[in-house]
Amino acid sequence: MKKIIFVTAPEAFRDEEYYKPKKILEEVGIEVITASLKIGELNGSFGYKAMSTFTIQDISLNDFDAIAYIGGNGSNVFFDNLYALELANNFFKSKKPIASICIAGVILANAGILRDRKATVFSDGKASLIKRGAIYTGVPLEIDGNIITANGPEVAEDFGRAIVKVMNN
Repeated sequence: MKKIIFVTAPEAFRDEEYYKPKKILEEVGIEVITASLKIGELNGSFGYKAMSTFTIQDISLNDFDAIAYIGGNGSNVFFDNLYALELANNFFKSKKPIASICIAGVILANAGILRDRKATVFSDGKASLIKRGAIYTGVPLEIDGNIITANGPEVAEDFGRAIVKVMNN
């Protein structure tokens, strides 16, 4: 069974950016594991609860086939987090699928993996992507090789389907 790790903020992650892709991935038999800055209950912006079973520093690249960074206001705790940036780089170097939705695209930009890559992000993150060398497209969903970026909750289901597509290539 394929496995993906969702890196999710402990507070104020965007509910539908978490549960809609998770449902789509699980429906096709991909196991979704959640990691955060803590183990235990995580709180979405609108009351959704998720459970983290890993801290991000305990994620082993070899245990997962892909990684996704979930957006929402809380995801800014990962923008300069050494472990979050290192994970993105390690998955990138291993050519494993890497995904981000909403403002979480800033994490990928800060990790340096969007340089010369087509990418999108929630409008607040546009300047960060451009500053770090991404080719900002502004479209709702972008796939550039093994990197999937989406700009917000409206495309959460398409984001989930795109992850499935890239994981199955």
